[in-house]
Formats: sequence, C-alpha cells, structure tokens
Amino acid sequence: MYLDPAIRDWVLVPIMAAMILVGILRHFATMLLMTMPKQNLKAIREGCALTRARMLRHNQDITHTAFLQRRQYLVEAFEAKQYLKNPDAAGGAPNPMSDPAAMTNMMEGLKKNMMMVVPQTIIMAWINFFFSGFILIKLPFPLTLRFKSMLQAGIETRDMDVTWVSSISWYFLNLMGLQSIFTIILGQGNSAGGMRDMQQMQQMNPAMMAAGAGQSPDATALFKSEREFLEIAHHHSRLNGVESRVLELYKANSIASDKKRV
Repeated sequence: MYLDPAIRDWVLVPIMAAMILVGILRHFATMLLMTMPKQNLKAIREGCALTRARMLRHNQDITHTAFLQRRQYLVEAFEAKQYLKNPDAAGGAPNPMSDPAAMTNMMEGLKKNMMMVVPQTIIMAWINFFFSGFILIKLPFPLTLRFKSMLQAGIETRDMDVTWVSSISWYFLNLMGLQSIFTIILGQGNSAGGMRDMQQMQQMNPAMMAAGAGQSPDATALFKSEREFLEIAHHHSRLNGVESRVLELYKANSIASDKKRV
C-alpha cells in the first residue's frame, strides 16, 4: 500500500496540532473557571484535633505526667464536643447536598468535566466528518492481531496489515500520549491531558457519587472512637530508663578503652 505524502501534511499533522492547541486552550479555560476553595476554620480545627489525639497515642516521647494531663484534657474535650464543627447536629452521615463546601467541590468537578467533554466531542465530530476511513501512518515495528481493533478503528477490513493506523486511532493515540508534550509546554499538574480528564469523568460517575455520599465520615463517631482509644491508651516512651542506658554505654566504652591501653 502506498500513502499519499499529502496525507501527512493535511491530515496527520493537523490532527496532532489541533489536539495540542485545544489542550492548551482547555488548560487556560479551566484555570479561569476554577475558584479558590474556601477554607472552613471549624473543619480545619476538627481535623487537627483528631490528628493531635492520634499523635498523642502513637508518639509518647513525653513524661508520664504530661501524657496523663494531655489525655485527660482531650478525653474531656471530645466528650463535651468542643472540637466538633457542628456539635448540635444529629448523629449519622452528613448530607453532602446540604454542605456548601461539598457543593462547591461538586460544581468545580462539573466545570472540569464540561471543559473535557465539549472540546473532545468537537474534535471527534471533526475527525469523523472530514477524515473518516483515512489511513495515516504505518508503524515501523510488527504487531500482533490483538492491536488491530485499537489501531484501525473505523476501518472494516480483515486483510490490512496491523501496523497501519487509521485517523480515529491516531486521535486516541494522541489523546493518551500528548501528556509529556503538555508537561513540557505547561508544566506539571496541567489540565490539558486527556487521560487525567477521563479519570475525573470516572470519579464523577453518578453511581460512584451516590456511593461516596452514603459513606461520608461521621465526625461524631470519629471523635467517639478516638476518645475510646485515648481512654485505653497507656504511656510508653523511649526515654524510659535512658539514664541507665547512657551509663551502660559509657561504662562499655570505658572498659573497651582500658583493654586497648593494656
């Protein structure tokens, strides 16, 4: 099979260039649409209190008296619900639809997904309308028949060699392989890559959103569980008996030095 060199200039390169330009525009449009998340001081205080209790249970390199005082203070504070963001709320999993922060995060995800769906839909329609059935390149290495459906999408023939790539398959190869180019142009963490957008679409699946909403952590239950762990925690420190260990170390070093002198 012989390919017209004009296909390279009028089909192959334009598809790649269009996808790079659309990815760059999508990155900057996503940055313009994104809003800075609002920090909830009560939620931060709630998380820091739980972290402080866990650190007290696991890192106890303090004196026994200091450990008992901290443990008593945290147990009483957790029992009185001093650190809860909403101490008057009833128990149970919180409703994300009633949380402004959760709604804001959901809207941010919808904006990002919209910026992915609209450009990709336009590019797919453009390629299907103008370049449907085109053969663009031939790969310089052999492949098995398992790659035929991936590399020759839109071409219904059984006799063609697997190494030939169709226009639709070229689009998907660019969608998955242009991330390194976007990283060079835009830097790490850009919003232009197609694979990252596909992962976001999976995360925004309605079934997964419903499942996640039902498994939201209950702050009251977390504080109750942490209070129970603190009540049964015992003090253990690496500083216990440190004086005797230091004296034994110096004694062993002095004996070794005396033997060398002898």
